[in-house]
Amino acid sequence: MDKTRTPTQVLDRLVAAVNAHDLDGLVGCFAETYALTDPVHPARSFTGAAQVRKNWNTVFNAVPDVRLDVEGKAVTDAGFWLEGTQVGTRWDGRRLETRMVFIAVIADGRISSAHMYAAPVEPGGPDIDAVFAAMAGHAPSVGNTVDETSTHRASQP
Repeated sequence: MDKTRTPTQVLDRLVAAVNAHDLDGLVGCFAETYALTDPVHPARSFTGAAQVRKNWNTVFNAVPDVRLDVEGKAVTDAGFWLEGTQVGTRWDGRRLETRMVFIAVIADGRISSAHMYAAPVEPGGPDIDAVFAAMAGHAPSVGNTVDETSTHRASQP
């Protein structure tokens, strides 16, 4: 990748490469010494473009129709922030839907480091009251779950 590429150009190339399943183009967006930090899951942090290749080779083979839908982005002179959803059908027929935020630093036209926050979309499950009760060490109240069609909304003033 050209060392003069701007963060916008790197972001656009990254998304295009994922959606085209262009493994070489995708890996070319990352510096050889790229460092990923996953603050929520520190054991998932790694260093090196070789690991990017290994990870995405696995995804492209296991989720043949995977795509990255961009929900939001912001670009600075030093990098970019991306909110997106990885969507597809896994080899076993189950749906993949992972929401993520990726905050990247660009140096010499490549992603040199990033923080990533990613989690599978979880329809249903505990509602916000139950989650905060659990974070505070309290047992959730009976009935504090959300079905797949519900959305917790803040009260309007």
